[in-house]
Amino acid sequence: MEMIGFAFLLLGLVSPISVASRIQASSELLDFEALNCRKHSAVLTQFGGKGDGKTSNTNAFQSAISQLSKVASDGGAQLIVPPGRWLTGSFNLTSHFTLYIHKDAVILASQDESEWPLIKPLPSYGRGRDDSGARFISLISGTNLTDVVITGGNGTIDGQGAIWWQKFKNKQLQNTRPYLIEIMFSTQVQISNLTLLNSPSWNVHPVYCSDVIIQGLTIRAPVDSPNTDGINPDSCSNVRIQDCDVVSGDDCIAVKSGWDEYGIAFGMPTQQLIIRRFTCVSPYSAAIALGSEMSGGIRDVRAEDITAVTTESAVRIKTAVGRGAYVKDIYVKGVTMHTMKYVFWMTGNYGEHPDNGYDPKALPVIENINYRDMTAENVTIAGHLEGINGDPFTGICVSNVTIGMSSVKSKKGPWNCTDVSGVSSKVSPQPCSLLPEKQPGTIVPCAYPEDKLPIDNVQLKTCSAIV
Repeated sequence: MEMIGFAFLLLGLVSPISVASRIQASSELLDFEALNCRKHSAVLTQFGGKGDGKTSNTNAFQSAISQLSKVASDGGAQLIVPPGRWLTGSFNLTSHFTLYIHKDAVILASQDESEWPLIKPLPSYGRGRDDSGARFISLISGTNLTDVVITGGNGTIDGQGAIWWQKFKNKQLQNTRPYLIEIMFSTQVQISNLTLLNSPSWNVHPVYCSDVIIQGLTIRAPVDSPNTDGINPDSCSNVRIQDCDVVSGDDCIAVKSGWDEYGIAFGMPTQQLIIRRFTCVSPYSAAIALGSEMSGGIRDVRAEDITAVTTESAVRIKTAVGRGAYVKDIYVKGVTMHTMKYVFWMTGNYGEHPDNGYDPKALPVIENINYRDMTAENVTIAGHLEGINGDPFTGICVSNVTIGMSSVKSKKGPWNCTDVSGVSSKVSPQPCSLLPEKQPGTIVPCAYPEDKLPIDNVQLKTCSAIV
């Protein structure tokens, strides 16, 4: 037996034998799906954790993960958060590691700023998102990881964000608010089967990552809470988001890739993204937003089986002069909407900039945008499509779409289009003249790829945890 395994056996923390073989009569054996199962397992209480909702567990989490990182090369480890209310500041994960949150466990984010270290702005943003200063590190974070899983039996992470929202609204912050989960520069990432509540800002932010699976998340924040985006894949490749339900104060999914000159210089697109079986409620934002920070490019996004209820818009493209790069090869089908301000919304006039250093000649390319098989009811504006003068949005296709308009009429009519071009087929009400009908009397479907993205070939394994 290796010395490290022997040391963990003495402490009663980790065993080199399988999780299932260690079960005792008083134990609870839980099965769950993960990218990989782990050879070693421990429970937070074994590191001094106290689930009373009052005692800080920051040191317990940090100590547990530090110790368990030592067996990363020996089959990896999982840390079980058992039933209880576990108050904590931020902590960093490690590779070949699973954080499992029991269905009766609640991780409570500390409201003490001293438990949230400051970190540098993201290189593709050049500054903090809330302010030009640094960023508070996220509650659960990790950098340069391989094979990391955050999952549970629908266990809860509560960001207790009200104090942060108030500081933001009162302009009392000099640094960007923390997120609930942020994984950076990593590969083989899974975030699944959790309930996320009251994030100080964005909920889930994989950035500069590849091979990411996000599924089975329930995300809740008050609809007037500032910038509580649900899921924000940012400069990521090969991503699968499915079976998630979001109610938030901002975009339910925001696809990003860096901001103006910083994103252009960093040059890492978000690409090969699939979104399916997704539900959103967000009265002031979009079900799926592309941008506005898209200066590394966004391409090959596939969204299907989407439901938006009482949401400002379905799929929104947000860009501006100075963003550069592109949003292209976007495919959306099977969207059901109830009570919307907009169905289709694109703008080239989303003018937020990190500073005055952006290049006014950096014009974004928006092309090959496809929407099909959509129904909506109680809609105020069917489409507001606003390209950029001298830089029109091209290749827009809309087919088999039926929109029931509300009794509230827009003064400009159901469609308002400038600096765009494309085609439509069987769309009601009839689109603007810049989207003429293709082959009247015949449905000509807009494109949707038939091939599979590599992330769809990834199969999760059935693993076990003992509490």
